[in-house]
Amino acid sequence: MPIRTSRSVGVLAEIALSVVVLAAVTGCASRSAPADSDTDRLTGRAQLVAAAWDGSAAAAAWRAGYYPRGEAVQLPKGGPHSEADKLAFKERKFVLRGELPVDEPRNGQVVWTGGGSLARPLEGAVRSYERLADTHVDGRPHLTVTGAKPGRMMVITSRGSATVPAWLFSLDGYTTPLKRAAVLPSELPTSPIKAARDIPGHPLDRLVKITDHGRSVTVVALHGVCDDEAEVDVLETHGSVVLSAAVKGHGSGSTCTKQASLQQVKVELERPVGNRVLLDARTGRPVPYKGLDGISPP
Repeated sequence: MPIRTSRSVGVLAEIALSVVVLAAVTGCASRSAPADSDTDRLTGRAQLVAAAWDGSAAAAAWRAGYYPRGEAVQLPKGGPHSEADKLAFKERKFVLRGELPVDEPRNGQVVWTGGGSLARPLEGAVRSYERLADTHVDGRPHLTVTGAKPGRMMVITSRGSATVPAWLFSLDGYTTPLKRAAVLPSELPTSPIKAARDIPGHPLDRLVKITDHGRSVTVVALHGVCDDEAEVDVLETHGSVVLSAAVKGHGSGSTCTKQASLQQVKVELERPVGNRVLLDARTGRPVPYKGLDGISPP
């Protein structure tokens, strides 16, 4: 199977999402781009990852499982009523002022829009609320949960959109519920290739978004504060999309703090992702979906 490498990748976000302190002040050398040898190693690694996954038992398990690629939490229809509520949703500030069902459900059906279903274990309302809520309010804007009942919601997955069991949490002041998926994702299959520790750069932090048409994905990549910006190369095959994160170049300067910034990078694809496995070249594993704030717009 031919393997094509695309390097037409653009950076969307110039603004770092967060800064991670790694070490003390150090010198920063100036260079304009990654060395050719580094690029060749990344390309070769991506080819190895694609070859290992395509047609493997791990890929078959991935396509048979339930792996969300969209938010597991959805706001009430119409969204937050105020800026204070918007902040409370973003920071997951909730207070429970009601009773939650204590019965522990066992299994529920994930039903894909394109056909097929899968039975998966469910978590109870109490556990689902604990995962949803940061109850350390400390005087900050918060929302009041008055109860919960079972229901269903739509989630984007690696196999397309699916209707899944959910807990519908009623909120004081809202006529429609906040929904949280109750079904547990499938276990990730064991990768057919080990992580690489001898190539430059960092693993991708997360998958943030796949566009509706599937022709672009947004991931979060790590780069040093002395680097110009992060970039992500893509290698597409019939069965996988392998992403390799690198840095475009280092800025000049005698000193800088040894810190790293998380940056959103949009990756354009030749064809829609579909049910292909989205892989990190360094780890040899699927890029984890985490989103940004954990709660999607209505």
